[in-house]
Amino acid sequence: MRQEPFSGFESRTVRRARLVVGLTFVFSLLACWYAVGLTQRLSPGGWAPPSADSVRAEAVLASEFRAGPPQLILLATAPDGSVDAPRSTAAGRDLTRRLAADHRIAWVNSYWQHPLPSLRAKNADSALVLIRLRGDEQAVREAAGDIIDRFTGAHGPLRVSASGAAAVLDETERLSDEGMRYAEFVAVPLVLLILLWVLGSVTAALLPVVVGVVAVAATTAFLRLLDTTTEVSLFALNITTALGFGLAVDFSLLLVGRYREELAAGSGPERALRRTLRGGGRTVVFSAVIIAASLCALLLFPLPLLRSLAYGGATVVCASAVGALTVLPALLVLLGKHLDRWDVFARLRRPERAVSSGAWFRLARAVMRRPALVSVGALALLVVLAAPVTQVRFGMYDDRILPASSPVAETSQRLRAEFGSQWVDAASVVLPGRPGAMSGSDSVAEAVAVADPVLDAYARRLAQVSGVRRVDARTGTYRDGRRTAPPDASSRRFAGAGGTWLSVIPDGDDPLSPQGSRLAAALRAVPAPGPALVGGPGARLADTEHVLAGRLPAVVGVTVLVTFVLLLAFTRSVLIPVKALVLNALGLAATSGIVVAVFQQGHLAPLLGDVTAGGITDVVVPSLMFCVAFGLSMDYEVFLLSRIVDEHRRGSDTQTAVAVGLQRTGGLFTSAALVFATVMAALALSSLVLLKLIGVGLALAVLLDCTVIRALLVPAVMRLAGRANWWMPRLGRRKDRSVPSSTPVPAAPMEAP
Repeated sequence: MRQEPFSGFESRTVRRARLVVGLTFVFSLLACWYAVGLTQRLSPGGWAPPSADSVRAEAVLASEFRAGPPQLILLATAPDGSVDAPRSTAAGRDLTRRLAADHRIAWVNSYWQHPLPSLRAKNADSALVLIRLRGDEQAVREAAGDIIDRFTGAHGPLRVSASGAAAVLDETERLSDEGMRYAEFVAVPLVLLILLWVLGSVTAALLPVVVGVVAVAATTAFLRLLDTTTEVSLFALNITTALGFGLAVDFSLLLVGRYREELAAGSGPERALRRTLRGGGRTVVFSAVIIAASLCALLLFPLPLLRSLAYGGATVVCASAVGALTVLPALLVLLGKHLDRWDVFARLRRPERAVSSGAWFRLARAVMRRPALVSVGALALLVVLAAPVTQVRFGMYDDRILPASSPVAETSQRLRAEFGSQWVDAASVVLPGRPGAMSGSDSVAEAVAVADPVLDAYARRLAQVSGVRRVDARTGTYRDGRRTAPPDASSRRFAGAGGTWLSVIPDGDDPLSPQGSRLAAALRAVPAPGPALVGGPGARLADTEHVLAGRLPAVVGVTVLVTFVLLLAFTRSVLIPVKALVLNALGLAATSGIVVAVFQQGHLAPLLGDVTAGGITDVVVPSLMFCVAFGLSMDYEVFLLSRIVDEHRRGSDTQTAVAVGLQRTGGLFTSAALVFATVMAALALSSLVLLKLIGVGLALAVLLDCTVIRALLVPAVMRLAGRANWWMPRLGRRKDRSVPSSTPVPAAPMEAP
């Protein structure tokens, strides 16, 4: 006799419920203990491919030339005089000396150390201190935070404030933590109220929380272990935590709902649990495998951020599924009759109705009476929402994601206004094999320029590139293809034992935009006198765009293929998986359009404030955000399809199967989406544009999916397809193993397809 799926597994869980709960509790404590301090260990970066030319150029500049983009820029202002005044000069030299004595700093260049005109404002009331830090991203982050705390503020007659990439990162993390705490303060009570309303009791509402805690604990422990072998992004931890909580709610709602259905049909607790795991367990497993497989496709991107998201995401998905199939059944056994105790909304609930008279059942019937009209209307809405995607401008976020009131944002704006973009936005062209040593007086430097006509010609060609304002090299300064100034004492910084480098000042002040990416490509296209590495913000953006665009077809292809095969095995239909993928793509396109309209074009500014961050859409964040949306939407799709397919295999026609399936799961996936959207929407209260984008984008994605896609388009499209929904090549047909219905639903009258 064939053994029923999950029957032995379920029996062992029932017999050892206390042992399962106890071991889970111990495991969670050990995992949390092991993961202590994880956030301090994780990398704040991972946004660019480690092997990119821009990353290599920055490394060569730092090691060979004590140059490159400074990670920390201190702006010293003399409010009552000039930075050249004796007291200001003494304070500036003391500040430089104290910084240079810090072993965490690789080099310091300040106006009082090297009095270059470019390091002093034109009105002489402020000057710059440029700092390059030692170590990896984690060491840079820790050192920058400490230096900002110690050296900003009053320093004698000077007032010191901080900017630069490290300062922006430090401020971003501070505001991110502040925003997350505020979001939790707002979201947690709302989520508990939703779970209390949906699950009907305090004890039942706590079940998803328990499963989520177990999943998140397992994932943080795994990321802690993974951090010992590879770079793991801090940002991935936040995404996987949110995903784990969302899936814990999904799986718990599905299993608790089915368990109650079986109890209501007359089954005893043990039999009800067995049937729940036999039917709902299969759905949970398929859903988890599809989501994990789609997240694993991110491993094809050579970005540490996306790869760590793939590792953490796949882990939290599996942990949520295992927790739902082990811990949740054990808790149901231990709760017994106490599952439905303490229903605080008991007086507000309406009596349960038959399936055929439920609201979702009636909605599905109404949609399927006019399937063509509903399909056209819903598709038109999605197309309109997706239209702004055609105007997307990809880039990378910089200090403009910070609120205008942030001290770092204020300092960054002053830097642009008073010093231009040369210390922050300049591109660098490194010629590692080009002899570059210089010594002697300026006349000797001039002789070197004459003696190196090849480098001189190369600098002239770079200065002719559209979008270049100025090129500085050891052979002089160049504009519009001409040398406008001979080398001086400051030109020595471009020479080193390992070669030479050139600084390219862009014409605009936004290198992390499409213009910056195009400029980097144009600089790389200029014939160089040997191997050349182009670095800087624009080059980093171009490298990231290149790897994302180059690997995107493979990622999409793998995701689509794996999802299609798994849905094919789950539904035993060819058309239904195709329909699911197409509708999912339409939903994600509409979400992308909304994100572009709000966070690039500035719509809804009166509600959310200025969230345009330079009028670009970050090239990496949408990949993170939409992979989560794709996983959750496929999760909702599997839940809906599981009931539709089961009902059809029991003998119902397509229309009845769809209506029953939507009635059984509509409240489930809508409630799950509402919980997840509440958590995400709370992030919009943050002052950080990045958190606003993620929160609003994911909230809209799941709400759009559970309304327009699942409630309208799925019934309409399946009604139009009719019998074609269930077509399967004869080679793939298998014997029907469907579970007998415990609550048969009579078919309501409906016109034939």
